Amino acid sequence: MIPGRDYIGVGVGAMVFNAQGEVFLSQRGPNSRNERGSWEFPGGRVEFGESLKEAVAREFLEEYGMVIAVDDLLGLDDHILPDEGQHWVSPTYLAHFVSGAPHILEPGKCTAIGWFALDDLPQPLSVITQLDVTAYKTRFPNGHTA
Repeated sequence: MIPGRDYIGVGVGAMVFNAQGEVFLSQRGPNSRNERGSWEFPGGRVEFGESLKEAVAREFLEEYGMVIAVDDLLGLDDHILPDEGQHWVSPTYLAHFVSGAPHILEPGKCTAIGWFALDDLPQPLSVITQLDVTAYKTRFPNGHTA
């Protein structure tokens, strides 16, 4: 059985901010489960017995060599992709960069990474990332630093 296809999957992500107030994004690669080529606030699937915060911190370390501190929950959305036959529940956290030199450790899943100003994000954005940006700007209309 495949999460997201045979049953609703849980995929957690984070808007990670650096000291300059930029956010970290990655571009989904050819081996990604869905939305290939789109830019996203990264994360991944939650493993059995793992908390949401543990999962997102693990994913950043495994995929980008980054240590992050997970702060507050930004939001929770349904990530339904009818054209790809997938359904995920997707919590997104606010987090901040702690250490590491971000680099791509799983090149099939990710083709590019970078730090970006929130008002100058690369395109196209994944469905959840679009929802996250809207939620963030609604919650923090004057900006916020994690």
